[in-house]
Amino acid sequence: MTPATSTLVLLHGLGATAAVWQPLLDHLDGRWEGRCLAPDLAGHGRAPPWPRYSFGGYAAQVAAALHDRRNGDDEVVVMGHSMGGVVALALASGWFGIRPRRTIGLGIKVRWDADELAKAQELSTRPPRSFATRADAAERWLRISGLTGLVPPDDPMVASGVVEGSDGWQLAWDPATAAVGAPPMRNLLDVAGGQVVLARGEHDHLVDLDDLRALVGDPVVLAGRGHNAHVEEPADVARLLPA
Repeated sequence: MTPATSTLVLLHGLGATAAVWQPLLDHLDGRWEGRCLAPDLAGHGRAPPWPRYSFGGYAAQVAAALHDRRNGDDEVVVMGHSMGGVVALALASGWFGIRPRRTIGLGIKVRWDADELAKAQELSTRPPRSFATRADAAERWLRISGLTGLVPPDDPMVASGVVEGSDGWQLAWDPATAAVGAPPMRNLLDVAGGQVVLARGEHDHLVDLDDLRALVGDPVVLAGRGHNAHVEEPADVARLLPA
């Protein structure tokens, strides 16, 4: 059983919100005895936008929230998905005053070619779109967050990703977050403290297994799962946590 003095931090991916962790939190109810912190990262959900986004900036945001929520003697376990996994590795460096016992990076896209980076940069410069209906905005949010086909448009999770404004419905997401760039994985792993686990779903087309093996040698493969394994089957992802 997890000690009550442990804090679990869950960090969502690009375009998503903290609500994507609800299936895992439901699964952990009664299993994880410590605290849980799942924030919306800046520019996502209900978190306000920033003028500029970076992995280090996000790590500082999470560290500040964690300092406010945990006791000083808490053990910390951090799990991040996709972009959130990179933020988790930044926290593992210890540069932000947090020294996790275990850091889990799930579904981190390691390799980025020039075309992919150019597309992300172009996306980051687009003005926020307005949609005539909530259904249209929900469809777009599900696509941006990689949840199309996994989460129905009327799921409560979607409510965190769309907002109604004076001009119609918009995503609760700042496109400028897409400019964070490729993660400096080798550098982050070189300075990471504690235990680091990299994992991917077996059918995650964004994350190449050989790329992960080049970094850690023994990445975890979640059989039958895709990029959003924490939504598809939270029990599989829960097994990545320390006992």
